[in-house]
Amino acid sequence: MKRRALLQAMAAACTVAALPASRARDGRYDFHFTRLKYDSGDWDVDARMPSNLITSLIDYTTLRVDPEEHVVALSDPRMLLAPFCYLAGHKLVEFNPDERRNFERYLRNGGFVFVDDCNHDIDGLFATSFEAQVAAIFGKAALRKLPNTHPLYSSFFRFPDGPPATGFELNGWGDDLVHDYLRGIAFDGRLGLLYSNKDYGCEWDYDWRNKRFLAEDNTRFGVNIVMYALTH
Repeated sequence: MKRRALLQAMAAACTVAALPASRARDGRYDFHFTRLKYDSGDWDVDARMPSNLITSLIDYTTLRVDPEEHVVALSDPRMLLAPFCYLAGHKLVEFNPDERRNFERYLRNGGFVFVDDCNHDIDGLFATSFEAQVAAIFGKAALRKLPNTHPLYSSFFRFPDGPPATGFELNGWGDDLVHDYLRGIAFDGRLGLLYSNKDYGCEWDYDWRNKRFLAEDNTRFGVNIVMYALTH
């Protein structure tokens, strides 16, 4: 109900011309991919990832998927309308007051944000700065490890062993650092913030013509993330 009330209030406050493309087309799509732009750091990473994930959603599901990626500033109230948001980077994350207010409001009112650390580490600049932002907003103990039995891992495809490893973890920096978990924050029992140190964004950032060489489509887990966001 919170999410519905928020969407109704925001829709009343925005003109059709100001809405993301999928909203402006009279509900033509069930899903559009929204990347969050923030003032600090490098938000515009893994440029080909959204198109690959969008293609997989079209291939595997019956969703009406907007074929375009939408970039919306975290400080822009329009982001409150998105069914799913993606935030990533390598560098410093330091929210300004408007970004912080929208981030908190969106999550507390039923939104879903997938945050991916492109450094795939546990103490790099993105990880330490983003986690500090989260702690300041939601508390130091808010981020929790997800068990392998979490519904995220069975929302479409089944991943009984938890989050799949990435090639960047296994040999990206030569450290063989593999995270066998993801973390997140639940709001009213529903996962709203999904946080990864596994660098899925870069794992899925390849030329679409190379997909045929994959032994198994690695974007399938991305399908799970989106389907969880839309159905829970």
